[in-house]
Amino acid sequence: MIYYIIGKSASGKDTLYKKLLEKNLNLKTIVLYTSRPKRDGETDGKEYHFIDESFLDRYSDKIIEKRVYNTVFGPWYYATIDDGSIKLSENYLAIGTLESYNAIKKYFGEKNVFPIYLEVSDAIRKERAMKRERLQKIPKYDEMERRFKADEIDFSEEKIKEAGITKRYNADNFEKCIEEVVADILSHS
Repeated sequence: MIYYIIGKSASGKDTLYKKLLEKNLNLKTIVLYTSRPKRDGETDGKEYHFIDESFLDRYSDKIIEKRVYNTVFGPWYYATIDDGSIKLSENYLAIGTLESYNAIKKYFGEKNVFPIYLEVSDAIRKERAMKRERLQKIPKYDEMERRFKADEIDFSEEKIKEAGITKRYNADNFEKCIEEVVADILSHS
C-alpha cells in the first residue's frame, strides 16, 4: 500500500511525513525527484533526489508523473520515477499534489494507494509558511505567495472530488491529526 500525503502549501505534509516515519509503522519512503534548489537542512536522496532538467530527459521512459511549476525563479520540476525501488508487497509513505496522487493511483491501481488529505485553516498555513521562509538564508516570499494562489485552483473542491478523496484530516490540531492518520494506517495495513 502507498500512503499518499496530500495538501496545500504549509498544511503540514512534511511534518506529518517525518512524524509517521518516527512511529515505527514499517513504512518505506518514495523519494521524489526535483529540480528545485535544496532548502536549508535538506539532504539529497532523503527529502528529494535533487536533479537538473537533463536528468528527466534521460529517464523520460521511466517517469510515472511529472509536474512543472513556473516559479518566480524559473521552472521547477517534480517527478516520480519508476526507478525499481517501489514494490507493492511493502508499505510506503509519499507526499505529493492531487495531480501526482491521481497519476500514482492510475499507475499502481486505486486499491494500492491510500490518500491522506490534510486540511488546515488559511491563517495557520500562512503563519507556518512565513515562519519557514524566515528561517531560510534567502527567504522566497514571492514564491510563497505564488504557491498560495495556485493552491486555490489546484485544490479546488471539484478537483478533490474528482480525485475520489472522501476523508479529510484536520491538521489545525496536529497531534490529533497524527493519531487519526496512524489509526487509519494500522487498520489498512
